[in-house]
Amino acid sequence: MCGRFTLRTRPQAVVEAFELLEYPDLTPRYNIAPTQAVATVRYDAERQGRICVWQRWGLVPKWAADLSIGNRMINARGETVGTKPAFRQAFVARRCLVVADGFYEWHKTAAGKQPYFIHRADDAPLAFAGLWERWGPENIESCTIITTAANQAMAGLHERMPVILAPQDYAQWLDPAVRDVPTLERLLRPAAEDLLRFDAVTTLVNSPRNESPECIVPAPLL
Repeated sequence: MCGRFTLRTRPQAVVEAFELLEYPDLTPRYNIAPTQAVATVRYDAERQGRICVWQRWGLVPKWAADLSIGNRMINARGETVGTKPAFRQAFVARRCLVVADGFYEWHKTAAGKQPYFIHRADDAPLAFAGLWERWGPENIESCTIITTAANQAMAGLHERMPVILAPQDYAQWLDPAVRDVPTLERLLRPAAEDLLRFDAVTTLVNSPRNESPECIVPAPLL
């Protein structure tokens, strides 16, 4: 599960990390929630390079009657993404990277649900494996984040984690010519055990209305 994340990285660092053709219009975000606009990277065949595109978080399939179905499509399980009707066409033809630099998870304790902020020690950008679609006459673009089984470091908090692609896998994931499902599925693996650190934070992050640097400040356990 990945239900909240952050993106505080400077635009220049995002350009360098993802080799973008131009600078994205970014402002620091500390509590990005479903249905909000998120920064995604995809390959633009016409321009022959990677671009940043803003998309609604929560994939809306082309056949959906309305946008509300996207509220239940913020994540796609890596084990079934190649076969599930809502995602299988996008998995083959419309892949993207969801740009982040941390995410939140909640761990059940006797005192309540303890939120954790999960990020790289150097706070470098993370690339979540994503899919995107266009919907309706307005051509609304939406996306989902693919998840996989948690690695051992993460398993103590939650059984799932977002698929975090390594930089050497960006090109293959974004290449529209790569359509072989088994080849793509091999990229949907847990992150390296030493990639992430886990900081307990306050329950301020529980509400998406709270959007400030205080969301990520380490705090004592509940």
